[in-house]
Amino acid sequence: MPLLEIRNLSVTFAGRAGANPVEALKGVSFTLDRGETLALVGESGSGKSVTALSILQLLPYPVAAHGAEGSVRFDGEELMGAPPERLRRVRGNRIAMVFQEPMTSLNPLHTLERQIAETLLIHKHMNAAAARERTVELLRLVGLPDAESRLGAYPHQLSGGQRQRVMIAMAIANEPDILIADEPTTALDVTIQAHILQLLKDLRDRFGMALLLITHDLTIVRKMADQVCIMTAGEIVEAGPAAGIFAHPRHPYTRRLLAAEPKGRAAPADPAVAELVEGQDVKVWFPIRRGVLRRVDGYVKAVDGVSLVVRRGTTLGVVGESGSGKTTLGLALLRLTEAQGRIRFAEREIATLGQRQIRPLRREMQVVFQDPFSSLSPRLSVAQIVEEGLKVHRLAAGAAERRRLIETALVEVGLDPEAAERYPHEFSGGQRQRIAIARALVLKPRFVVLDEPTSALDMSVQAQIVELLRELQTRHGLAYLFISHDLRVVRALAHEILVMKDGKIVEAGPTDRVMTAPEHPYTRALMAAAFDLAALPA
Repeated sequence: MPLLEIRNLSVTFAGRAGANPVEALKGVSFTLDRGETLALVGESGSGKSVTALSILQLLPYPVAAHGAEGSVRFDGEELMGAPPERLRRVRGNRIAMVFQEPMTSLNPLHTLERQIAETLLIHKHMNAAAARERTVELLRLVGLPDAESRLGAYPHQLSGGQRQRVMIAMAIANEPDILIADEPTTALDVTIQAHILQLLKDLRDRFGMALLLITHDLTIVRKMADQVCIMTAGEIVEAGPAAGIFAHPRHPYTRRLLAAEPKGRAAPADPAVAELVEGQDVKVWFPIRRGVLRRVDGYVKAVDGVSLVVRRGTTLGVVGESGSGKTTLGLALLRLTEAQGRIRFAEREIATLGQRQIRPLRREMQVVFQDPFSSLSPRLSVAQIVEEGLKVHRLAAGAAERRRLIETALVEVGLDPEAAERYPHEFSGGQRQRIAIARALVLKPRFVVLDEPTSALDMSVQAQIVELLRELQTRHGLAYLFISHDLRVVRALAHEILVMKDGKIVEAGPTDRVMTAPEHPYTRALMAAAFDLAALPA
């Protein structure tokens, strides 16, 4: 008997008033055995995450808003329609899940210790001391630095990759029979990605745990999966052993998916082009306060003396491990976090400007944040989200002109203009990221900080977004600060690269030179993990 058996699973979501229902899943069937890894692969919106949520009966509420049919049997017991008491015993204990967006899955009001220990206290009935010890062990297991000192930290105090590691620690706390991993390495840099994949394989082998892996990264699928199901439009169009799928894909969609990846290079840049953004000896230090009086006992040197130049119409890629200071550097250049040092934009010193003085420059300096769901207001429609900047900066003559600009921006990032009246929760993770990109680009800025803009996108959409960013850069002379852990995307977009570690630049130079002949040992380790398959778990 398979550990998990899904038969003819169909899920339909009620449409908005006057709209047709949305068929999210159409007769999905597959099985998962103990010790096996099954990968669900497909583009954003194909139904992968809905399938995972259906297993644990976590579909969006209220129940009246959707309909589900079919069978989900776990260890011989039917979960479809199971009473809440039975589901509570299964969730987080025998079946655990790593969700796609850690910032919205972690409670912002609870410390890491409280959130990880909660599942141990509920399901394992540990006392507080034992739960604390196990929590530290789990955080070390997933590679979080200074695990014991981070127990009192809150999610917003961690980088995106560190939050993802906390989610994985929570999921494996009770050594579940099935681990559902929905894009488990999306926010992780390549070196930690290899570590996490090896960790998941070790846990699977040690406990006979089954792994349901949802990912858009075909490199991970090739190395991790025993079986693969290819999904599109809510259906499984091809399934079988991973080796066979990659060697001899039968369905046209599978062949197209396997052939998709960011290609090409950034258009050659004129080395004499003028500087747009310059940072000199930029520092962002966060105080560490201890004791009853909360006196400063030291500093977290997130950015420690960084100097850089971004020229007009060029892309500067910033790479490094989670927590190396990449995002903080981008926010400092935009004056969205307090920093020391000189920061110049368009030959104007902006480090000393007040908020009122810098506001007119905001239209020319935009950002696409790493986590699209937490950066999009759940109470605004897509049209209102994209329109907000147009209203603030008065860039359209009226409502009709704003609507035209909104629809043009949505089309440019690959979204249907008819989706403008829908809300963020009605989109997949990749679609939400496209909305965030449209919101920034609709203002036609001169400088854009792109913080992991393709991390939530499948490879075919990554290629489209990279091509779109290159096209917009050529057309409008945009300058990008491109922050990413995906070095394949950086190679396709960046003219120059900065490699950061512990808040400092360890190497910098033209993209081709840094990629092909890295000088620093840390850079060499990054490149090996990104491009050498032998560096990934065997």
